[in-house]
Amino acid sequence: MNRHNKAVLTVISALLVIGLIAGGFYLKSISDYKAKVDALTFDEIDLSKVANGVYEGQCDTGVVRARVQVTVRDHRMESIELLEHENGRGTPAEAILDQMLQNQTTAVDAVSGATCSSKVIRKAVENAITAGFSD
Repeated sequence: MNRHNKAVLTVISALLVIGLIAGGFYLKSISDYKAKVDALTFDEIDLSKVANGVYEGQCDTGVVRARVQVTVRDHRMESIELLEHENGRGTPAEAILDQMLQNQTTAVDAVSGATCSSKVIRKAVENAITAGFSD
């Protein structure tokens, strides 16, 4: 094998090792993200304990994040504005906002195919509402 072939083989081998390392980091980040989404817990929200106001909430799992603004008046969610939604293919999950308003609860079903984004948006809304709890 001549010097040129050895150099090409060395470069190819180095690129392969770099690719494997990068792939490992990517798989680890996806695994961490999935674990964060799976660890999300949801509480039942009692809107009768929420004061009138406009509240902001967010949820960030690394890959998917959402930030919302919820307006509460007379112990009802009057509006939910999606301020930010970073997602992969989770845009269909944004439909749960209408479901939450219509049903006056955060306990709504996830959108099929956008389960992770649905959970993140739901948690962001829950976080906003709990900021308005009055004693």
